[in-house]
Amino acid sequence: MTKKYIVAMLLSVFLVACGQSMEQEQTDISGDHMTENVEIIEEEANELVTEETTEPEEASASEKEEPEPKSKGALSELQVHYIDVGQADATLFQFADDEDFYTILFDTGDWRGNEVIQYLKAENVDYIDLVIVSHPDADHIGQLEDVVTTFDVGEVWLSGNESSSQTFQSALEAVLASGADYDEPRAGDEYEIGELDLEVLYPASITGASNEESISILFSYGDIEFLFTGDADKDAEAAILRSGMNVDADILHLGHHGSDTSSSASFIDAVGPEVAIYSAGAGNSYGHPSPEVVSLVQDAGIKLYGTDVHGTIIVTTDGIDYDIRTKEDGTISPQSTKSAESSSSVGSRTEDEDTVSDKSAASASCVNINEASIEDVQEIIHIGPARAQALVDLRPFGSVDDLERINGIGPARIKDIQSQNLACVQ
Repeated sequence: MTKKYIVAMLLSVFLVACGQSMEQEQTDISGDHMTENVEIIEEEANELVTEETTEPEEASASEKEEPEPKSKGALSELQVHYIDVGQADATLFQFADDEDFYTILFDTGDWRGNEVIQYLKAENVDYIDLVIVSHPDADHIGQLEDVVTTFDVGEVWLSGNESSSQTFQSALEAVLASGADYDEPRAGDEYEIGELDLEVLYPASITGASNEESISILFSYGDIEFLFTGDADKDAEAAILRSGMNVDADILHLGHHGSDTSSSASFIDAVGPEVAIYSAGAGNSYGHPSPEVVSLVQDAGIKLYGTDVHGTIIVTTDGIDYDIRTKEDGTISPQSTKSAESSSSVGSRTEDEDTVSDKSAASASCVNINEASIEDVQEIIHIGPARAQALVDLRPFGSVDDLERINGIGPARIKDIQSQNLACVQ
């Protein structure tokens, strides 16, 4: 058993950000799906496909004499698991520092699933040092309640923006009841967790804009950097760039599941990643990732991975080099994402053709109020921009009748919505 502390460092003042110390058993992070070199990976190709391994650059004599200050040499192995959670987000960090073992979870998947819980159990996780939820949407905070009730959690970070959805309310109550420390980090905050450095890039303050004010963090492990921005949009990206904070990263998690509401050309150029990864559900109804974003990334020579194509993606690094392994093999192109978008309503071909046709027709003509974008729900009668935002915040809904929870939607308007025969729950 060892005790661990998470220490927050502001620009000139040391503050303790994670004061709770917890005892934790070290766990063996080796397993059937985690190997130490490419040869072993190739032998287990049926389980994991080695996609990419970086090669160290030859240092010049002058560089050897005057190394860059941030380089710490080879560190113990850090593994970053971009978990396949469908049309949602969840990423697991696992690493050791001497005798201490650390676990960090960034976003917690969708409220309708339990993939995160099952994955953590498969990784023999029993203690999580830090859970970060970028924003309160149900596809990011969805399994937080289960996480804090299933595992011992040292600290939880939320953006501070709230939602009236039952998913958010239940998660918040569970966090408060768990005894975990709680924080709402702001731009400029810096933290050290073992050898992993965290710099909060956004938001500096909050106004209630849930997606736009997603917690955005640059994770640095030795010389390798990972950037996460939740569902932050292009305006948020521009604000981060204006702040002058460092955004250079080797691996970028594309904002908002690869949507074209995020990933501006200027932001991608400033980050300059070698690899971009997005999390999206196969055949999702949102058209994620956007073909335009796929083109932008690939035209810049950036290697692109997605959970809809590659399944769970695991990056392993010693702080100098990294390799990437995926559960599945596959190729992403703008054409493939357009094809996926156009065929997302097609039913399973294992069913009889009449059932498939019925499902396709229903999906094509129905706006699922639990999943549709804020733009799509405005196709429903009586749902304008303000009510669309309220609808998203109040998810999930058990039935169309539950739309009465939205201010200004009463029985008469529910009747109109039902007569329109567009809104549905699937």
